Amino acid sequence: MTASPIRLLLADDHPVVRAGLRAVLETEPGFVVVADVATAEAAVELAADPELGVDVVLMDLQFGGKMLGSQATATITAVQGAPAVLILTTYDTDADILAAIEAGATGYLLKDAPPDELANAVRTAAAGKSALAPAVALRLMDRMRDPATALTTRETEILQLVADGLSNAAISRRLFLSQATVKSHLAHIYTKLDVDSRTSAVAAATAKGFIRR
Repeated sequence: MTASPIRLLLADDHPVVRAGLRAVLETEPGFVVVADVATAEAAVELAADPELGVDVVLMDLQFGGKMLGSQATATITAVQGAPAVLILTTYDTDADILAAIEAGATGYLLKDAPPDELANAVRTAAAGKSALAPAVALRLMDRMRDPATALTTRETEILQLVADGLSNAAISRRLFLSQATVKSHLAHIYTKLDVDSRTSAVAAATAKGFIRR
């Protein structure tokens, strides 16, 4: 009996990237690209379409619309029997990796991955197993080896928003936290990074690959 093909949904806001992915993946035996979309919202809609029968969603993290790839991943994976989500992005910071994994992503791959690594990751994700780029796996292992200095998911989220230029009040509104809680998180961040200001914290965290600028 011939195995059923792995049915793929591509989600990336760059048409050239989608076309390139489709060209690479459609040459692989046993792969069928059933759709490609430019927004996270469309990915959520099509991932749940029983007629498409998507097995794996290849999801970027940043889109031009309101919804992020991590948010779409959480929405998709919250449904029983949902397809696996394989993050395919250029970002390898702790903030992005942790957000994606906590959202339920089965794998996390970087866009410079060679075609055979991408194909293997898709097959691994379709089988329900974790598929991590070597650099991503190394970052996670580093966090486990030195947990005392590793920022939590919430801390990386807050510091990323600081790097994006948001004030404590704006971060409070964005994350539905009190300003006192935001300040408390920042105090813990300063201690872990051995700094004494927002600017120094952003610089140190960027240098360590915790957040992106």
